[in-house]
Amino acid sequence: MTQNPKLAELSAAGVSVWLDDLSRDLIASGGLQDEIDGRSVVGVTTNPSIFQNSIANADTYDEQIARLAAEGADVDAVLTAITTDDVRAACGVFEQVWTDSDGVDGRVSIEVDPRLAHDTDATVAQAVELWNLVDRPNTLIKIPATKAGLPAITRVLAEGISVNVTLIFSVERYGEVIDAFLNGLDAALENGHDISKIVSVASFFVSRVDTEIDKRLDAIGTPEALELRGKAGLANARLAYAAFQEVFELGVRFPDLKAQGARPQRALWASTGVKNPDYPDTLYVSELVAPDTVNTMPGKTMEAFADHGWVNTSSIVGKAAESREVFDALTRVGIDLPDVFALLESEGVSKFEAAWDELLTATAAQISAAKA
Repeated sequence: MTQNPKLAELSAAGVSVWLDDLSRDLIASGGLQDEIDGRSVVGVTTNPSIFQNSIANADTYDEQIARLAAEGADVDAVLTAITTDDVRAACGVFEQVWTDSDGVDGRVSIEVDPRLAHDTDATVAQAVELWNLVDRPNTLIKIPATKAGLPAITRVLAEGISVNVTLIFSVERYGEVIDAFLNGLDAALENGHDISKIVSVASFFVSRVDTEIDKRLDAIGTPEALELRGKAGLANARLAYAAFQEVFELGVRFPDLKAQGARPQRALWASTGVKNPDYPDTLYVSELVAPDTVNTMPGKTMEAFADHGWVNTSSIVGKAAESREVFDALTRVGIDLPDVFALLESEGVSKFEAAWDELLTATAAQISAAKA
């Protein structure tokens, strides 16, 4: 199968193309392998909303749910079995990609229960449990970048476990995530782990920043405010990449870890589906192109990029000063950026909790029906 030229060009520019979707049907049908062979896809991310959509809207899981119910499994055990089975199977599909990329890509992410986002100890315990259950070296355990998540990230990395840090909205929090990552590598070394085997990405959410800030700019309504619509998400991501470069390319702490095999924690652009129809539907892909980054796209966004996306190789590097000017202008017109980022984090956790609760309810009903 020939690779799509637009996605191949994006990959050649240093962006790892990951799919933000997973289902048992996609794996079993060969569709996931087709994404590798024809769309330059080298990884997959999942989250509670994705599992809620895939499990609740397909009968592929009915037999396993009925069997587990007959064995006496409760709803949490059923969902853990289903999700870890799917991630394990996807890891198998990506095994060759993982090998060919020396472990950088070929990664499949699974998230800790979103209800644990504010409980450090419980997050660590479940992260270790999920890592052991999936039992594949190309797994990434997703941990949210909440205040409670930061020490959990360090402790999980210290166990030699690869981590996808999710729900990052501000550059300030990203700095704390980087510190948690470096501290985790230090601890992993002390624990005797080979840190060259540990991979981490920091998932920066993009489109949700524009959605919230644009809403506030519309409410302000001045010409100066309206002129800033659609600029915050890209500026935020570009500042994040500048922070990545400062630590992993120019910093004084990482070289010592790198000498012992450490890999940089790559920036990952998440929430790259465009919410505003007035913006180009490939905006958060085409305008976020830089080496050592990952872009995880929903299927609709990947389809759009494969059809008419463009690769702007000058879209990030060297844009820090310009991006700071955007943030300064937002502040001048009355946008409270710390409030925006705090709200987005809270809403992000709540949305995943709601999706997981909905899935728990639907699965519990299926278990009850199976036992009837």
